[in-house]
This record gives sequence, C-alpha cells and structure tokens, in this order.
Amino acid sequence: MKKFPLHWQILLALLLGILYGSFLGDYSEYVDWMGDLFLRALKMIIIPLILSSIISGVTGIGTAENLGRLGLKTILYYLSTSILAIVTGLFFVNLIHPGVGADLGLTRDVTDLGIMRQSFGQTLINIIPTNIFEAFSQANMLSIIFFSIIFGFFINLTGEKSRTFLTTFFDAVFEVMMKITMFIIRFAPFGVFGIIVYQISQSENITTLAQSMGLYMLTVILGLMVHSLITLPLIARFIGRIHPWRHFKAVTTPLLTAFSTSSSSATLPLTIQAVETNCGVSNKISSFTLPLGATINMDGTALYECVAAMFIAQAYGIELSFVQQVIVVITALLASIGAAGIPMAGLVMITIILTAVGLPLEGVGLILAVDRILDMFRTTVNVWSDTCGAVVIARSEGEILKV
Repeated sequence: MKKFPLHWQILLALLLGILYGSFLGDYSEYVDWMGDLFLRALKMIIIPLILSSIISGVTGIGTAENLGRLGLKTILYYLSTSILAIVTGLFFVNLIHPGVGADLGLTRDVTDLGIMRQSFGQTLINIIPTNIFEAFSQANMLSIIFFSIIFGFFINLTGEKSRTFLTTFFDAVFEVMMKITMFIIRFAPFGVFGIIVYQISQSENITTLAQSMGLYMLTVILGLMVHSLITLPLIARFIGRIHPWRHFKAVTTPLLTAFSTSSSSATLPLTIQAVETNCGVSNKISSFTLPLGATINMDGTALYECVAAMFIAQAYGIELSFVQQVIVVITALLASIGAAGIPMAGLVMITIILTAVGLPLEGVGLILAVDRILDMFRTTVNVWSDTCGAVVIARSEGEILKV
C-alpha cells in the first residue's frame, strides 16, 4: 500500500482540527495537549540542531583562504540575494498586514514572553554572549548562531587532526539531530490537530481564519514573485550581463523539478546539467557554486520565514519594533547558513526566528498547515537564485555564456 504523504496527513489534521474545534470546542482540553507536546519537542531540539547544523555548514564551506576569490564572490552573492529577499518579504508583510485584525483565538498572555525592547546598538552588542552556556539556557538565538559561526570558522584554522575530529564530530551530531527531527516531525499531524483545536475553540469566526490564512499565502507568493521575476532578473541582466528570459528557458527543467519535489538537493544534478549544457557555465564554476547554493542559499525560504514570523506577531496583536524586525532579518539570514539541509527546514527555521524575537510558538500550527503548498514556490525560487548566481559568477570570471 502506498504511504500516505506527510503533507496530506497535516492537511487532514488541519481539517479535522477545525471541525473538532468548531463543534466540540468545549472539550478541547482532551486533545490540545498533543499540540503542547509537539511544541515542547520542537523547543527541545532547536538549540542542539541549530548549533550542529551551522557548525557543520561553516566547516563545509572552509576558510576564506581556502575558498579564494571564487568562494568569496559566491558567498557574497548568496548573502546579498538572501538579504534582498528578506527585505522584500518584510516590505509586503508590513504593507498588506495579513494578520492584523485576525480573530484567530490567539488570546494567550504575551506580556511575559521576553520580547526584546532594546536599542539597535544594544542588540548588536548582545549578539556576542558573555556566557555561551547562559545563552543556551535562555535560548538567545542570535548569540548561539554567532557563536556557532565563529566556532565553525575557527575549526578550519586548527591543525589537521583537530579539524578532522571536530568536523566529523559535528557532522555526526548534525546527522543524529536530523534523525531526531524527522522522528518528531512524524507526529506533526497530531501536533497540528491539537494546536488547531485549541485555537479554533477560542475563535468565534472561522471565516476570518480562512481569510487571514489566504491573505498570508498571498503575501508570501507575492513577495516570492517580486524577488524571482524582478530582483533576480535585474541582477542577472545588469551584473551578469545575460538575457534573463533566455536563461529562464535554459533552466526550466530543474525549476519544474524543484516545484514538484520541493527539494533543492534532489534537483541539484539537473541544475548542474542545465547550467553547464544550456547556459555554457564551466564545470569549475557550477561544481562549486551550485552545491554550495543548495546548502546555504535560501532566498525563498528566508523570505517565507520573515513573512511567517511577522504574520504570527500580527495575529497575536504584537507590534514588532524596527529593532525586532531587524532581528527577524538577521536571524533568518544567519540561520539559513546551516538550516538548508534540514528536513522540513521551514518548520525548524520559523521556530528559531520566533524564539529569537520572543514570539509564541503556538502560531506554528497555522503556518505548518499550508507549509507544503508554499514550500513548492519557495524551493523553486531557491533553485532559480542558485542558477542566476552560477551565471553571474561565471560572467565575473570572464566566461562566455550561451544566454
């Protein structure tokens, strides 16, 4: 018998949760514990997962000396496009306000959630922890991410024996954490069911829920379209000096594959083939930029996470200050370095961002319910950005392209 896909299980759990919450809302305490357990399990894995994934990702990139000019240009491109994507998402979510005025039953007290009320300068200073173990215990995600990046970078500067041991160790820890993550995610339908039952039982207007989620999805897709149809083509045209439409036709196959599979890694062989054969990029460029892009370049996912965090804040009636929105941007950018290879990276990254800003994780149930649909779009944008990066870097290296 063919296995029932997880995303369909989650969608079914969403529908059952809406029905249960609507008609049996007075008995929500019998099932909402499943949502609490699921969120506790997610909180349990966040810190060891992000620590091991970022250290593993940074050690895999190597030092600036080892990467050389090609590596620095590639990383600069990926960081730049990710920032542009996040800012695009931030613009649209502040323009459309998909969660403002939503009666989603999110009435839980949020006055003691530890939301940061600091100046921008103080926030930057606090990124450097005075005690990393205190940062672990308090789930200070910006400090943890900063420490992980620094630790991973300096692993590459140690002797061969230490470097090999530590790299192998954190790769192994990351692999174990991914196994644990996948085990927890298997119970996502039960978690979504419990979360949705609680929220629906507290909400008086189911229509508002559907409208808010529809507006949220529209905001994400609109941001992805602007980034993929305007920002990236402009970069390809004026920096890479290529014809964006011809380049799009050249990489249609990997883009369609990315859309259907929602996996940058699974699409990678097709992406390399299309970029080399149809675009004329050398194997030297493609074999380095594209695998690296599939690991750390998450334009679509970073944009999605930014919009999701802002949507949850709006649904709770919490107005994030400029500094807090900057924290969302920084966290989404830094977390993308190591989180790309994590199964259901969207779920893991959104919990990291919500923790960093101090927002409740209960809103994850709503986001997760439509994650699979949006995952198809954002993965396509991720791969499209990778291919644009390959041709831009190839052009900067003086290669003659077919597009």
